[in-house]
Amino acid sequence: MLAILTAAISPAVAIMTFIYLSKRIELEPFPLIIRMFIIGVIMVFPIMFIQYAFEVENIFQHPLLKSFFLVGLMEEFFKWFFIVFVAYRHSDFDHHYDGIIYAVAVSLGFATIENVIYLFYNGIEIAMLRAIFPVSSHGLFGIIMGFYLGKAKFTTVRSKICMAFALFIPVALHTLYDYIITVNESTWMYWITPFMIILWIIGFRKIKIANQHHEKLLKS
Repeated sequence: MLAILTAAISPAVAIMTFIYLSKRIELEPFPLIIRMFIIGVIMVFPIMFIQYAFEVENIFQHPLLKSFFLVGLMEEFFKWFFIVFVAYRHSDFDHHYDGIIYAVAVSLGFATIENVIYLFYNGIEIAMLRAIFPVSSHGLFGIIMGFYLGKAKFTTVRSKICMAFALFIPVALHTLYDYIITVNESTWMYWITPFMIILWIIGFRKIKIANQHHEKLLKS
């Protein structure tokens, strides 16, 4: 049991540590990060219940509809919603990069408890695959969501567009991710690996740009 918990939690801890330490100035205080992580954990249970209810009623069970409505839209909307209404207006959210930190915290909270449940049911043997793909993908969707939320808060133009991007780009990417895995049951790894590589490249780019925003403020 301890081994499964360790294997399930470790990927999120590693990714969160990397994201946290990648901020170049003024590291964030822990209380709000922990709060957002816990919100992500709690979110899993009502979402899983809703997804199960739709499955029992055979609603939105076509692969594309399921990937969009029950996975991409539902999961990313609630992450976005709680970031906007808990972290976005908080005084600790005072730099562009902070959006990435708080969005990744929510996303990894969600991914961690989902991973714990999955490994308990399916065994520790798939822990590495879970770390590389589902857990990492949640973190990367969080980077993109947080980047645009940070941009929305600290830009004087197109703030509403950035808020919309913060929701709909992760929804689209998460839908595509889930759909690829759903329709390619035996060959999904060959399709999802290049997708994940592209996501990591985008994620690193967003981290760099968000940090550059701090540097410009310091120079001005």
